[in-house]
Amino acid sequence: MFSTGQIVFAILFIVSFFFIIVFTYKKDLKLHKKNYKGVKWVGIFFIIFIITLFCIKYFFKK
Repeated sequence: MFSTGQIVFAILFIVSFFFIIVFTYKKDLKLHKKNYKGVKWVGIFFIIFIITLFCIKYFFKK
């Protein structure tokens, strides 16, 4: 299905992409903490909202 060269390229690409993303995130960590303070609360409330919608759908379906 895939040649050996394609598999090697995919593995190297995934590993290098992962390390670049980690390096960039660590470099910008101070900036993220400053600019995105309340984002976790927005995410938590969004997840609670989605769970509430599923619960409402489940209870009204019966």
